[in-house]
Amino acid sequence: MPPPSDIVKVAIEWPGANAQLMEIDQKKPLSSIIREVCDGWSLSGSEQFALRYADGPQLYITEQSRSEIKNGTILRLAISSARAARQLLDRIQSHGIDSRLEALKELAKLSADPTFATEFISMEGIGTLARLVESGTHFGEMLAFTLTAFLELMDHGIVSWDLISLSFIKQIAGYVNQPMVDVSILQRSLAILESMVLNSHSLYHRVAQEITVGQLIGHLQVSNQEIQTYAIALINALFLKAPEDRRQHVIRGNRPIKAEMAHQLYVLQVLTFNLLEERMMTKMDPSDQAQRDIIFELRRIAFDGENDPSGTEKRKAMYTKDYKMLGFTNHVNPAMDFTQTPPGMLALDNMLYLAKLHQDTYIRIVLENSSREDKHECPFGRCAIELTRMLCEILQVGELPNEGCNDYHPMFFTHDRAWEEFFCVCIQLLNKTWKEMRATAEDFNKVMQVVREQITRTLAMKPSSLDQLKGKLRGLSYSEILRLRQSERMSQDDFQSPPIIELRERIQPEILELIKQQRLNRLCEGSCFRKLGNRRRQEKFWFCRLSLNHKVLHYGDLDESPQGEVPFELLTDKIPVSDIKSVVTGKDCPHMKEKSALKQNKEVLEQAFSILYDPDENLNFVAPNKYEYCIWTDGLCALLGREMGSDLTRSDLDTLISMEMKLRLLDLENITIPEAPPPVPKEPSTYNFTYNYG
Repeated sequence: MPPPSDIVKVAIEWPGANAQLMEIDQKKPLSSIIREVCDGWSLSGSEQFALRYADGPQLYITEQSRSEIKNGTILRLAISSARAARQLLDRIQSHGIDSRLEALKELAKLSADPTFATEFISMEGIGTLARLVESGTHFGEMLAFTLTAFLELMDHGIVSWDLISLSFIKQIAGYVNQPMVDVSILQRSLAILESMVLNSHSLYHRVAQEITVGQLIGHLQVSNQEIQTYAIALINALFLKAPEDRRQHVIRGNRPIKAEMAHQLYVLQVLTFNLLEERMMTKMDPSDQAQRDIIFELRRIAFDGENDPSGTEKRKAMYTKDYKMLGFTNHVNPAMDFTQTPPGMLALDNMLYLAKLHQDTYIRIVLENSSREDKHECPFGRCAIELTRMLCEILQVGELPNEGCNDYHPMFFTHDRAWEEFFCVCIQLLNKTWKEMRATAEDFNKVMQVVREQITRTLAMKPSSLDQLKGKLRGLSYSEILRLRQSERMSQDDFQSPPIIELRERIQPEILELIKQQRLNRLCEGSCFRKLGNRRRQEKFWFCRLSLNHKVLHYGDLDESPQGEVPFELLTDKIPVSDIKSVVTGKDCPHMKEKSALKQNKEVLEQAFSILYDPDENLNFVAPNKYEYCIWTDGLCALLGREMGSDLTRSDLDTLISMEMKLRLLDLENITIPEAPPPVPKEPSTYNFTYNYG
């Protein structure tokens, strides 16, 4: 029969005696349990004793924390926190150097305990430590232990930082400014100054008068990574707590920053990002439950897993489904998605930050994609992992600073979690671009290439804040990227010379014919369209395709969206191409002029087209996406002998002409002229190309 839940079996130690094996009744007062322990070793004055953990931080056990004791825990009988605090306070003020050093060493360890800290602080212990520092008589280990104890005690938040004296600040700043100082003293001094800046507005001004960013940047040149980390933390704290006008003056001011300052800011940026390298190169251990719990937390936040089904098999099946909707590649064990480095665990860190700090955004991205059934869902997990890898490449995480480089980004100095916030902005961009491109899983790499271009173009503009970054990214939509690419191709000097222009004009007709044939081939394959105006859950579809001899359009209703090509026999209706009078689009379509169509959104209007045919009939379409709209309107124009004028055709034309011109120019560069060559006409180039257009 198992023991009652309020009975805990432990071992209790006392120096020089055999350990006691006890069953602690958690319902009994702690003082009674300590009295029993003291009686076991014939110790009087049980009120002067306490229990502490024998392992780890060796914290004191109180009535509030005793519930954390587990079966098999090893405890230690020790003098009470009040008695220990009094003894240590007396010893650190003694004249014996060895006794004082041992007392400060013990104090540095015990100060992390909130129970001890409360007692020591109530005895004016912090004031005593501050006076020891201000005296300037402590050095080496003794000073390091003093500063450690001071910082640990202040971190409990019992005493206000505003009580710290100016002479203490000057002494601590002096250790930071000294050219040669013990590493442990420098590390603790930097940490104390950071806490002052972050916890007190008045102390920020005092610290800023004693320490400059330029002085701190010198500590970034050392090889000790801990010193670099603490120096960066203090620099960031000074930037974050500086008044807005002063911060803008330093980082975003109108006056140009001098080259040396720009270089130091660049070095700071590089070293700050390099702190991410360890997580970037850490693989996830699929057997580590703590790491797996992070993935489970992502699932819980997205889908609210409070109502988990009972039964291991049901729960496993549900989790697999949820992990698929979260966009992981490995649905059964998503931990495997984080075993590749880079980006390793850094990707999981980013995802958790988004889920916890921007929960609404995270849930919206996951749910709007997990509920889609049209193969256009954006896989959040896979995208987040690849995006983290991409950002590490763009920002060169893990690379050493380059001598003389001044390429820093002001926005990274405006937020204490700038990397994580940058990721959150970029994952929203990726989701938006995916939708604009109407991408499917097969287009994953293409989407990532566009997103990389959007990010690198925006970073080149040097946005001064994360808000400005968002604004500039909004202006760089997928269509704008296509426009910029086309504009840049057209503006190249080599393509503006008269011979090149003449070559382009000669090539254009055959490329247009090639595009025309591709469009007609796509019409022969056919497309599926939704029935407009159907409000029911079960949607209706219809299919249309062109006959192989290009003389008849076949169409008919379907019960569900088809997988692949639909045979002509299943399409019961048809229109002879010779009966088609015209093709109209947008507002000119008959089905867009009806009253109900006024309620249709802009996307539907932009993807609507109609075939008008004899005698006075029409066949109305709403394309499933912009790509299909361009394919069908261009194909129908080609079928009727009219000019193809969609954005897709113009983009294809520019791309294919540029490719053909480069191939022909390359042929000319590498040609070997024979002695008497007969004229050989060049065969027109052929391409097999498909596009997924936004």
